[in-house]
Amino acid sequence: MKKHPEYSREHLLYLRKLKRNGALVHAARIAVLFAFLLLWELSARFEWINPFITSSPSRVWDTLVSLYRNGTLFYHVGTTLWETLLGFFIAVVLGYAIALLLWWSEILRKISEPYLVVLNALPKIALGPLIIIWCGTGSEPIVFMTILIGLIVAILNMLNGFMATDENKILLLRSMGANKRQLLTKLVIPSSLPAFISMLKINVGMAWIGSVMGEYMVSKAGIGYLIVYGGQVFKLDLVMTAVFILCVLAAGMYAIVALVEKAVIKNSGR
Repeated sequence: MKKHPEYSREHLLYLRKLKRNGALVHAARIAVLFAFLLLWELSARFEWINPFITSSPSRVWDTLVSLYRNGTLFYHVGTTLWETLLGFFIAVVLGYAIALLLWWSEILRKISEPYLVVLNALPKIALGPLIIIWCGTGSEPIVFMTILIGLIVAILNMLNGFMATDENKILLLRSMGANKRQLLTKLVIPSSLPAFISMLKINVGMAWIGSVMGEYMVSKAGIGYLIVYGGQVFKLDLVMTAVFILCVLAAGMYAIVALVEKAVIKNSGR
């Protein structure tokens, strides 16, 4: 074991155990994934399951290669990715700003609280026909649906994060003469960083739900369009391939948020 002057032997052993456990978890995740794919492939090959309905990893791969060769893979992926990222970004920024405004004004917070609860509980798909009439039939209704689904989640999560600030620390700063703006910038915003990261993680899923839901309603391109089209013409290999692409994209977006979380934790620990 490599000696380090800043740490005791027991602490080094503890750090080594943490790394070993982390490596074990990653290896187990990969093993579970490969075991699932192998079982799926064998079940389809030996027709333990109906391959026409469930497809198989090899058929998904063949469909993926076919989409790449005919030049439509990156077109559909790019369309959905752009709609999702734009809706995600707007929902996060707008939700954060509105949550700050509601924290700042207690009266406005009390007035808006029941409406936020109702909007959060409302099935957004019910507004689909109205959104199409309002926004047209291009990418605008899809982005709007993505914003609509993520916005309320962002507001509620960030508002809860702001309101969860330690009251004792607030009283301490007030006793030292801090005004409301100083409380916000010096205490409330920094202490709400965990809530912000949690909101980002939740909104990753909400953004993909919104964009695909919007593409279900109205689209001529995108991953949601492939799913709808594949289901209509019974090309279930195409449907499973589109779902696989969605899983990869969502996992990649979540991984980026996880990297942001690690960076925030590292910087806050300094």
